Amino acid sequence: MMKKWIIILVLAFAAQYAQSQVMSARPQWVTIKSDNLRCWECKERLEKYLIIENNANMQKGMVQWKINLLAGEIRVQYVPDRVSVDEIKTALNNAGFDADDEKAEPDAYKKLPPICKRAEDGGGPQKGKPCHIPPMQ
Repeated sequence: MMKKWIIILVLAFAAQYAQSQVMSARPQWVTIKSDNLRCWECKERLEKYLIIENNANMQKGMVQWKINLLAGEIRVQYVPDRVSVDEIKTALNNAGFDADDEKAEPDAYKKLPPICKRAEDGGGPQKGKPCHIPPMQ
């Protein structure tokens, strides 16, 4: 009888441990502002970069992302056990984009097309020429 109770207790602790592991791996959302993420071309460029980076260096820790060009921000759903917010911001910086208060890597920023530069550098939407709308195919 004692042996059965020990087995039950071990199984209960194992189940509790497994549940706590699942709970810690639950995806979370973070919103990151970027002053130079305002046009369709920037969005496409960043998405291509993030797909490669997520598969190669982030253990597929970014589950999904949503880019709001009008607000100049990206919302990222990520798994904290696989990738951190700082790593996500670093990926944005390495792609040439600002991430909150962290400026883009200078060399990557230089490689961006003019429209993807910060407003103070002449980039982003121009008066009468919205760039958040994808071009007609």
